[in-house]
Amino acid sequence: MSKRRYLPLLALSAAALASVFTARLLVEQVETRTLASVEEVLFTENAEFAQAAIDGTHVTLLGTAPDEATRFATLSAVGRVVAPDRIIDEMTVAASTRIAPPDFSLELLRNADGISLIGLVPADMDSDSLGAELAGLGPVSNMVETADFPIPGRWLGAVGYALEAAAEIPRAKISVTPQSVHISALTDSAAEKTALETRLRRTAPAGVAVTLDIAAPRPAITPFLLRFTLDDRGARFDACAAETEAGRARILAAAAETGAPRETTCVLGLGAPSQNWAEAATLGIRAVAALGGGVVTLSDADVTLVGREDTNAALFERVAAEFEADLPAVFSLTSTLPRPEAPRPGIFDPNLTRFTATLSPEGLVQLRGHVTDTIRKEVTATMAKAMFGAPNVYSATTVAEDVPEGWSVRVLAGLEALGHLHNGSVTITPEFMRIGGRTGVEDGPAEIAGLLARRLPEESDLRLDVTYDPILDPATALPTPEECYARIDAIQAEGKITFEPGSSQIAAEAEAIMDRIAQVLVDCSHVEFEIAGHTDNQGREVMNLNLSQARADAVLAALSERRILTGNLVARGYGEAMPIADNSTAEGREANRRISFTAPTPPVTSPTAETETGDPQ
Repeated sequence: MSKRRYLPLLALSAAALASVFTARLLVEQVETRTLASVEEVLFTENAEFAQAAIDGTHVTLLGTAPDEATRFATLSAVGRVVAPDRIIDEMTVAASTRIAPPDFSLELLRNADGISLIGLVPADMDSDSLGAELAGLGPVSNMVETADFPIPGRWLGAVGYALEAAAEIPRAKISVTPQSVHISALTDSAAEKTALETRLRRTAPAGVAVTLDIAAPRPAITPFLLRFTLDDRGARFDACAAETEAGRARILAAAAETGAPRETTCVLGLGAPSQNWAEAATLGIRAVAALGGGVVTLSDADVTLVGREDTNAALFERVAAEFEADLPAVFSLTSTLPRPEAPRPGIFDPNLTRFTATLSPEGLVQLRGHVTDTIRKEVTATMAKAMFGAPNVYSATTVAEDVPEGWSVRVLAGLEALGHLHNGSVTITPEFMRIGGRTGVEDGPAEIAGLLARRLPEESDLRLDVTYDPILDPATALPTPEECYARIDAIQAEGKITFEPGSSQIAAEAEAIMDRIAQVLVDCSHVEFEIAGHTDNQGREVMNLNLSQARADAVLAALSERRILTGNLVARGYGEAMPIADNSTAEGREANRRISFTAPTPPVTSPTAETETGDPQ
C-alpha cells in the first residue's frame, strides 16, 4: 500500500485523539469548577462535617451531620449550585443524645431591705411558692427562673432547709444546690453565733453537705487579756485575745512550740494596748517555756511573769531580765518567784490565814476561813446568798485581825469568779489565790481571768485551774430531734391527750399532760414538729378528717396559750387514714384516737374536709 493510502487514516486518527483529549480536558475543568463551588457553599454554611466528591457530572456528599436539620440544610445549600438530580446524598446523622438537665441552684439574700430569690429551679416546684413562704419576713423580690426537668433528689430537702434558715437569720446569704447548702450570715454576738451554728447543724437534712460561714462582730475586750500556763498538766491558755488574724496565728504558733493543743482558740477583739501585742505575748510564752513552767499574764499593758515554786532563782532572774529587756515599749513587767506553800496539817487549819469557798454540782456553797471584820463577814455571806440563793449557802467564816491588806477585795473577787463556774472552789492565802473548777461556757476561763485581772493588783499570784466542759454547755446540750420526739412519746405513754366526747375540747384530765409536753417544747424550740390528729373509723370518713384536724388545731392553740412559740409547729388532721390498732375492738379504737408529735410529713391524700356532724369519737 502506498503512502498516499495511509495519509487519510492517520489524519482521521489524529483528529479522534484530539477530540478525546479535548473532551477529557473539558470534563476535568467542569469537575474542578463544580467542586470549588460546592466547597465554597459548605464553607459558607459552616458545614465543616461534610466532604464533596466529584465523579463526572455527579456530586457525592459524605460526612456525619450533628442532626437531621443540619443535614437537610446542607443538602439544600449544595442544591443551589448543583442540579439536585446530580447530587448523591451519602451523609449520615449523629445519634441523638439525651439533653442533660441544667444545674439547678437557688440563692437567697436577706437583709433589712427584704429578701431576694435568684436562681434556676425545676418547673414542678412552683417558684411563686418560694416567695410566698417568706412573705411575712418583708418584701420579697422573686427572680427565680424555671426549667422543665425532673426535681433532683435531695433538692426539696435542701431548699426547705434553706428557707427555714432564711426565716431565722435576719442577715444572710444562702446558696443551694441539690447536694449542698452554704450559709453566710452575720450575728450580733459570739454567743448568738455559737447557738445559731448549733441549731443549723442539728437540723441539716440528711445527704446534703452544709457549710456554715457565720460571723460575729469583734468584741471590745476589757481588759485585753492573755494568760498562758505551763505546768504538770501541760501548756494551755486560761485566756487568749488577739487583735488581728496574723497576730493570733503568731501567738498560737508560739504556744504550739511548748506543746499546747493545736485546736486552742484565741478570741479576736478590739482594745489591744499596742500594735505589738502579739510580739509581747510571744515573748511571754517563750519566757515561760525557758523557765520550764509558770504563768505569764498580759492585762492591757501590764505583764506579770510568775515562775513555779521549784524554779531555780538564778534562771528565773536571767529569763525575767531578758524578757523585760525585749518587751516592746508601753508594756511593763512584774516578775514573781513564789515561795513554797506551807504544808497544811489538815483540811482546814484555823491557825493558818486562809479563805475557802466551794460550789458543788448541786449548787450548794460553803464558806470557811478568815475575813477582816464582822461587817465584811456579813457582806461576804450576803453576797454569796444573793448569787447562789440563801438556802444553798452555809457560812462558817471567822474574823482574823492579821489578814494582809486587800484581803476583802480578794475574797469578794473570788466569790464573783465562783459564780462563773458550774462547780469548783476558791482558795485564798496571803501568798496566792487559786480558782479551780468546771464551766459550761466556752469562754468561761477567759471571763474569769479577765474579771480577776480587773479586780486584783497586777502582782497577785493567781492560779487558775478552770476547764470548759462541753457537756455543761447549754448550746451543745440541746436535745436532738429524735430525743425531743422520744420525750413526748414517753409522756404520752404515761397518759395521752384526750378530748371531750365528739368535740375538740381538751379534757380537763389532759391539762397536766399538756403542761409536761409544753415544758419539753421549751427545750426543743429548734425542732420541727407535726401535731397529728387521728381518729378511729367510726362515723363518716370526712367527718373523722374534720374532727382530727380540729383536735390538732386545739392542741396547737393550747400550747400557744402556754407561751410556747409555735413557729416550728404545724397541726394536721389525718382522720382514720393511719390506724395503729384494730378498729374492730374497743381497745383498738381507743388507741387509734390519738394526738402524736412527729417530724413533719408531706400531706396525705384524703377526702375534702367539710363541716358535718356524726357519731362521737
